[in-house]
Amino acid sequence: PAVGEREPEKFRPSPQFLAMQKFLFWIFLTIIDIGIVVIWLIIAIAQPLVGGLLFVPMLVLAIAPDIVAYVALHLRYDTMWYVMNERSIRIRRGIWVIQETTITFENIQNVMVTQGPLQRWFGVATVVIQTAGGGGAVNPQHGGAGAAMHTGLIEGIADAPRLRDLFLAKMRAARGAGLGDDRHEEADGGAHHESIESRSGWTPAHIIALREVLDEAKRANAALA
Repeated sequence: PAVGEREPEKFRPSPQFLAMQKFLFWIFLTIIDIGIVVIWLIIAIAQPLVGGLLFVPMLVLAIAPDIVAYVALHLRYDTMWYVMNERSIRIRRGIWVIQETTITFENIQNVMVTQGPLQRWFGVATVVIQTAGGGGAVNPQHGGAGAAMHTGLIEGIADAPRLRDLFLAKMRAARGAGLGDDRHEEADGGAHHESIESRSGWTPAHIIALREVLDEAKRANAALA
């Protein structure tokens, strides 16, 4: 749903993500089909009659699963959607079983970008969103020492660094507005600025100017004393 007057932003994986999936599909398809043909050739050389009888089943076995897998590949891409508003990001995917995950920005603990060699070649990356949770898998590389994290994957993004920075900004804004746990922000003085900015519309530049005026007033009072 929309928050205020802003409509949620909908976006999908890049077409290059589908191209990468097709590339992998054709590689595995070629390997599997070559294996099927080699097995049939061995049988046909050893037993020509049996090989002739198995020719049509061999073709069906080699071609039919490929067609099904190719259609499923397109359907999977067509059913991947990401919907974002001011408070959360929703990840939706699935063909027969629809999987939909909603992650609120105030609950996000970490956002990072992962990109393997093949993804780099096709110009896409994955944005990994981690939220604190008791039932998530433990991954020391992602969640720190013994941290349990729930993970959301936004796959096939062409401008992943921009999206990561946008999520981090929304995460800080949500915490500063009092929507989540902002104790970590208070430790470095950031939450107070975010809170004032979100509630009054002031920018950090306004805060700095007010502090300068306050410092001048303190120095004037000290001089008069």
